[in-house]
Amino acid sequence: MVMSMTSHDAWMAQALKLAARGRRTTTPNPNVGCVIVRDGELVGSGYHRKAGTPHAEVHALAEAGSKARGATAYVTLEPCSHYGKTPPCADALIKAGVANVVCAMTDPNPQVAGQGLEKLRNAGIEVISGVLNAEAERLNRGFLKRMRTGRPWLVAKMAASLDGGTALANGDSQWITGPEARQDVQSGRADSCAVVTGVETVVADNPSLNVRLDGADRQPVRIILDTQARTPVPSTIVTLPGRTVIIHGAQANPLSLERLQAAGFELVEMATANDHIDLPAFLSWCGQQAFNRVWLEAGATLTGAFAEQGLLDELWLYQAPIMLGGATRPVADFRLDSLKQAHRFDVDDVRFVGKDIRWQLLPAFP
Repeated sequence: MVMSMTSHDAWMAQALKLAARGRRTTTPNPNVGCVIVRDGELVGSGYHRKAGTPHAEVHALAEAGSKARGATAYVTLEPCSHYGKTPPCADALIKAGVANVVCAMTDPNPQVAGQGLEKLRNAGIEVISGVLNAEAERLNRGFLKRMRTGRPWLVAKMAASLDGGTALANGDSQWITGPEARQDVQSGRADSCAVVTGVETVVADNPSLNVRLDGADRQPVRIILDTQARTPVPSTIVTLPGRTVIIHGAQANPLSLERLQAAGFELVEMATANDHIDLPAFLSWCGQQAFNRVWLEAGATLTGAFAEQGLLDELWLYQAPIMLGGATRPVADFRLDSLKQAHRFDVDDVRFVGKDIRWQLLPAFP
């Protein structure tokens, strides 16, 4: 039976919804969902739940059983063709006897990169690729960027008043936004592999930067960019479950490093530029750690540095319906000589979170 593209879209939408269930547990793998349809009826479904466990296709095929023969499999990402911690999903689909495979997009992972689709075609399976491609790209932004560039998807979180303030002149900043927005930030952290801040934030606020959600599946790695190793001991951030890493420069005081290591911090030496951690080098290191998505929750100086160097992939701005007057700003000054140089953003999503507005913004490239 030949299905219309409308039917393809509908079934792929179901597979994408399934895939999203694994967004906090599959790292460093991508989020993948699969549904198997025979004669217009759903006979099997599944999603990838955790790295090292069966992939989405395996779960869906197990549920479909013998009904998979002659059916159509909808997969949100090209089925893998190589042996990793699990066998190739392309082989499983071939063995099950599916007649058609519809996937949302090819996998940029060099170990796959079209080879899975080629294997299916060589086995006589009809393959269609590109159904709901944009939605699939959005779901796996972090994994896809890491595969393509070696760096993670970097999301900066900011909160500000209507007049652009983040704190009063005396430093009072708790709380600009309401409880719903602060709870929403927890979801942003939970979706990330690592949470990054600067030493100035640790010194000033002694933050936790952990995920405080019931049933949280993981704690992202907490990272402090601290060129001189000035992080105070004790600090709340290192006393919580999970890893806390300090990224420091070669110029850091050895005695300070010993003290921090004894307190439980992991230490990583990083190249510096102008006496600060080299930010592109840091993001490359994050890619080497297989971090797909990194959450930046820092002060104006560090956030401004990432922005000035064009390293932000996404910005979450929580805007509260208040005015602060002469207040500090969320991004430190960087020099622009004309409006043509302004950092512009496209609106990816905007919604109310409680009384506050959450803007999800993507850099607008000319």
